[in-house]
Amino acid sequence: MNQTECAARKAADYKSDQNVRWCPGCGDHAILNVLHKAMAELGTDPKDIVVVSGIGCSSRLPYYMNTYGMHTIHGRAAAIATGVKTSRPELTVWQISGDGDGLAIGGNHFIHAVRRNVDINMLLFNNKIYGLTKGQYSPTSARGTVTKSSPYGTTEDPFVPAELCFGARGTFFARSIDVELATSQEVMVAAARHKGTSVVEILQNCMIFNNGIHNHVTDREFRQDRTIHLRDGEKMLFGKNNEKGLVQDGFLLKAVTVGEDGYTIDDVLVHDAHCESNFLHQQLAMMDGYSLPLALGVIRDYDALSYETEVAAQVEEVKAKKGFTDLRDMILKTCETWEVK
Repeated sequence: MNQTECAARKAADYKSDQNVRWCPGCGDHAILNVLHKAMAELGTDPKDIVVVSGIGCSSRLPYYMNTYGMHTIHGRAAAIATGVKTSRPELTVWQISGDGDGLAIGGNHFIHAVRRNVDINMLLFNNKIYGLTKGQYSPTSARGTVTKSSPYGTTEDPFVPAELCFGARGTFFARSIDVELATSQEVMVAAARHKGTSVVEILQNCMIFNNGIHNHVTDREFRQDRTIHLRDGEKMLFGKNNEKGLVQDGFLLKAVTVGEDGYTIDDVLVHDAHCESNFLHQQLAMMDGYSLPLALGVIRDYDALSYETEVAAQVEEVKAKKGFTDLRDMILKTCETWEVK
């Protein structure tokens, strides 16, 4: 496909003819529309895209894509996506998971896909609740959350997706909010261009079972003061007039007002998403919008060897060394065989 054909792609090229069946007001609608736009910006032919999902409200998304898609089983989307990418590395693979599907029964698959650095794009819809099964608490629900499965409040601490990603040596992590359409498109495009596992956490609102769970960072009244949009190579500034910034305070980060208490613009840190060390990336990703602003945008984007590329190279190396031409040839040359008469 030439550049002219790529430029001619439109969001409508990636939409299926199916009626979208999510609750009115669900954040999934916005994420779906942005994904269509991101794919159009990337210009990849729909026939070269596979969208894989597990089980949950978010996992209905493949039905609404004019691409190849697989609605698989609970928690296994990462495993299926890994298989697709390893067997057909030329395809672009997107994985759609919710916080329950991706981090509970699918948690083991999540960390190993990230650890292997398979070139798949994971979109993790995080509404901190099980929506499809009617409002049970999820692995990302805060301690004390009252739900149908925890009527007196949860008695456990939640997973922080960013922390889990970095613990598995993730090479790409980004975050957006369902109402931040431009930011969501920006991070999806960056995720697709990254060679390796891309984890994009999207804070999504469930109107029915967890309405307003992200209000402390999404409310327009104070969103600019409680979130920071990180851009590679730019100062880490936030606030209504970019009057605030992040500075290094020993080994920790500190939010300051530029021009007060002796802090100048020169003290404000510059974001380096491509740094090999993930020390600062982890600190940025763990900010929660309370004492420090919630980090949005691409937080880490570091190049490293990808799993499917290494597997393909190993296969070719062994074939050349051993003289294999196909699977049957390999079996005949390496295994003991016998003839039944």
